Amino acid sequence: MRGSESGSGSLADDDAAVLARRRHYAEFFGDTPAPDGYGVVVGNCQAESIRLVVSTDAHPGVRIPAVHEMDAEDAARLHRLLAGASFLVVQPIRDDYRGLPLGTAQLRAALPPGARTVVVPSLRYGGLHPFQAAIRVPGIDEDPPLVAYHDVRLLAEAAGLPVASTLPSAAVRAVGEDSVAELRRREDLGVDVVASDLYAPVVADLARTVNHPGNAVFLPLGERIVAALGAPGTAVDPGRPILAGVQAPLEPWVVEAWNLDAEPRRDWIVGGEVLDVDAVAEEHRRWYAAHPAFVTAAVERLAPLLGRWRAA
Repeated sequence: MRGSESGSGSLADDDAAVLARRRHYAEFFGDTPAPDGYGVVVGNCQAESIRLVVSTDAHPGVRIPAVHEMDAEDAARLHRLLAGASFLVVQPIRDDYRGLPLGTAQLRAALPPGARTVVVPSLRYGGLHPFQAAIRVPGIDEDPPLVAYHDVRLLAEAAGLPVASTLPSAAVRAVGEDSVAELRRREDLGVDVVASDLYAPVVADLARTVNHPGNAVFLPLGERIVAALGAPGTAVDPGRPILAGVQAPLEPWVVEAWNLDAEPRRDWIVGGEVLDVDAVAEEHRRWYAAHPAFVTAAVERLAPLLGRWRAA
C-alpha cells in the first residue's frame, strides 16, 4: 500500500511539473498568443538571459526552453514558432543536435523571408573559478549531486594525481587568458557579435560559474545584439543579477589575483540558499568513487587545465 501511494505521489508530481513547464512557456506551447513582431533566442542556459536583455515592446522575445532540454515535440513547436518570427538570436549549434533539427542552419531555414538572424557565442570563463569545469562524458548523462559542476582538485584526487590546493596569481590569470583565447577561437569560426573583449577588466560580476556569465557580460552583449538586429532602442537592464540561481565559491586567492573589489565567498549559493562547500565536496567524492569511468575520461579531457594545477 505504501509503495502504491508513493507511486501515485510521484505521478502527481510529474503531472504538476508538466503543467508548470507549460505555464512557464505558455507562448511557446501556443496557450498564449505570441506578441506582434516577436523573436526567439535559442541556445543553452544563457539564452534566456540574452532574451531578457534584448526583449522590449518593440522587439519582444518569446520564452522557450533551453535547447538541451527539448524533445522532438518541442523541436516541432520551435519550428512552428520560427515560421512567424521576425528575428532569431542563436548560439552555434550543430545540425541534428541530439538527433533533432535544432542546428543553427536548420533553425535559420525555418524563418520567414526578411527575418533577421544574429549568431552569438556560447560563453565560458574560468578566470574567476579556475578550479571548476562543466563537462559531460559520453555514456554518462548523470550529474554529480548538489551542483552540476566539477572541481578539478577533487577529480585529480579521485584519479590519484597530486595537485595544489590553490594557484599562484600568475596561474589564475593564465586560466582566464586560456578561456578568452578559446572564446576567440570559437568566435573566429563564425558569429555576428563577439564577446571575448568583454572579459577585461576582470570584475566579480563577469561570471557566477564557468558557464554562467553575469550582468557585466550580458548587458554590453545585449547592446551589441540589439544593434546587430537593427532594432530600435537599447538592451534592457532587468535590475537584478542575471543567471544567478547557482553561484560558485569565490576563493580568496582568486580575489587577490585579480585585485577584485569583492569579498571572497567560501560556499556555494544555490536557489538563494547557502550550500556548504565541504558538503558538496564529500558528495562529489562519493560520486567519483561510484563513477570511475567518468573520472578517467574527465581527467583526459581536462588535461590542459589540470596541467596548470599540476605545475603550481
